[in-house]
Amino acid sequence: MSRKTQHPLRDAGEDRSKADEVPVTPQTQAPAYKLAFNDFDFMCREDMRPVRLQLELLKPELMLNEYGVQSTIVLFGGARIPEPAKKDGARTETLADLSRFYDEAREFARLMTLKSNESGGREGVIVTGGGPGVMEAGNRGAVDAGGVSIGLNIVLPFEQAPNEYVTPDLCFNFHYFAVRKMHFLMRAKAICVFPGGFGTMDETFEALTLIQTGRMERVPFLLFGREFWQGIINWDALADAGTISAEDLDLFRFVETADEAVDLIENWGAPSVRESVPGR
Repeated sequence: MSRKTQHPLRDAGEDRSKADEVPVTPQTQAPAYKLAFNDFDFMCREDMRPVRLQLELLKPELMLNEYGVQSTIVLFGGARIPEPAKKDGARTETLADLSRFYDEAREFARLMTLKSNESGGREGVIVTGGGPGVMEAGNRGAVDAGGVSIGLNIVLPFEQAPNEYVTPDLCFNFHYFAVRKMHFLMRAKAICVFPGGFGTMDETFEALTLIQTGRMERVPFLLFGREFWQGIINWDALADAGTISAEDLDLFRFVETADEAVDLIENWGAPSVRESVPGR
């Protein structure tokens, strides 16, 4: 991305190019001579971590602002959940059974993107982790609706390449999990969580904690697959033990289908929604 400077001073990009044209001498080839912002070894030093954190926060923020994205629908879910057509290759019978949520995620993203298109793709834009499984389904559903979607990828020792359905101009890569999770929530107008593993659990409970503690405004928070979530977590036991309040069980809802999720998001503030308690 290139932006014309709005001041009379020489542009940093111009100097970066000019620096590559200097004569080759012992002085110009020394690491000390490199422009600081163009010196990757310098930028990766241990004591430069605060700068890297700032850059990783700023780059997606600036680019999303320039693209015009004002709000998002967050879609969390497992990378290992297969498309139903490919479920025969699933590692376990449970994963094969959970493949139905690939289709639900795809349909949910399609429906929400149709609504997003009404705002010119500025409001309610689907954002996923940009990887395979449920994440791919979310970005794919946005493509089905002819809209855009965001992918927040992260560098891992295994996997990770962006799935082919993320809008290229909105495909970001991260080194820091914490900054990535912050970007997931900064524009969130709803959070929808599909079955998944450690990463999905981490994202889910961080978001719930922020809402529970008042560090984030309450937004529609939907867990797809009551049987899965109640089998993994004994929510009532947490409340009965007093480690959370009974009212905290009202921060989220269980849903099974895309249509049910869309309806809950559109009517989140209605009394019938507020008064229903999940799992009871």
